[in-house]
Amino acid sequence: MKKCAFLSMDSLDGYECYDHLLFDPLAERGWSAEEVSWRNGQVDWNRFDVVLIRSPWDYQQDPQKFFRVLQEIDRSSAILENTLELVEWNIDKTYLRDLQQEGIEIVPSLWKDRFDSRDWDSFFSGLSAEEIIIKPTISAGAEDTFRLRKSEGEKYAEQLSGIFSRRPFIVQPFMPSVVSEGEFSLFYFGNTYSHTILKTPKKNDFRVQEEFGGQLQKIEAGEQLLATGRQILELIEPDPLYTRIDLVRTSNHAFALMELELIEPSLYFNMDSASPRRFAAVFDRWMR
Repeated sequence: MKKCAFLSMDSLDGYECYDHLLFDPLAERGWSAEEVSWRNGQVDWNRFDVVLIRSPWDYQQDPQKFFRVLQEIDRSSAILENTLELVEWNIDKTYLRDLQQEGIEIVPSLWKDRFDSRDWDSFFSGLSAEEIIIKPTISAGAEDTFRLRKSEGEKYAEQLSGIFSRRPFIVQPFMPSVVSEGEFSLFYFGNTYSHTILKTPKKNDFRVQEEFGGQLQKIEAGEQLLATGRQILELIEPDPLYTRIDLVRTSNHAFALMELELIEPSLYFNMDSASPRRFAAVFDRWMR
């Protein structure tokens, strides 16, 4: 039996994780899988054939240490997926600028190295927005993410200064369709399209994650949505084993890229009963 480690965190209490649904389909193909915390400094990575980055959802608290762990895995005999090269590119949201330069429509964005309250008005004028979203360029799970109106600048100035005094962040217009329609997530295993879900926030919220009360719905993706996803997928180098593409509808009825998730995205195996075996089949071919 070949061994696969699912890189996780010390405890997943309070999180919704569905990777256990892969255990049986992988076992059927000769793979044993176990969850291993990235913070466990005693792990011999050489005892695994493959390490899949799956649910280390606290890595943003110490991204430098996290990356050092990935480098250690990469130096071992284990294969790291997705690759270290992809992680290095995808870990900072500035990757969105690279994709924009390749012709991908992204949610309009301003990039800042540190927060200065004197810039407040320019966030709104620069984006022609009534409401904005502010979040770190390295983040996960909507941590330190704010939805704000122009009138709230003085109220949040001290908090934003504390969080972003030495931490780069991104400013985007709040996209009303996130609330009115939801956020679309497309999943690919290798080059194989798997499934699509629509994530909607609970009432009076904008965060679509389950941990904040977001609702999930499996949908049949339309041609335009699939074409946008495929266009993005074909720009990713090297090829990823797993990809989640988060899109939101724009005012002109196109789809803008919200996030490209290549490190530790939930792949929502619970939303498509065929997806665990689909992943196991792609994974097994990939490793051969």
